[in-house]
Amino acid sequence: MKRTDPDVALLAALADPVRLSFVRQLVDNAGVCACDFSECCTVSQPTISHHLKVLRDAGVVVSERQGTNIVYSLSPDFSRRWSAIGASLAGLVQVA
Repeated sequence: MKRTDPDVALLAALADPVRLSFVRQLVDNAGVCACDFSECCTVSQPTISHHLKVLRDAGVVVSERQGTNIVYSLSPDFSRRWSAIGASLAGLVQVA
């Protein structure tokens, strides 16, 4: 089985509107309980869990158990990875 490029996995994970809204919520908050993601989207808890798994598998988020809750935050290297992708594409489009 061919392993997917990690940059492709990251971009694919962010391409979903629900997952992108989760990431935007995490940018503004240091840690978010899995149960609190239901506030930003009208999806069921199992769907939230699926989206968080996709983000975790792509290395976008990390999770930590705190008592009975699982708290999510952006992966420590997410910013670096995102910047590297942007830098590699910088010459493709002229930005005014």
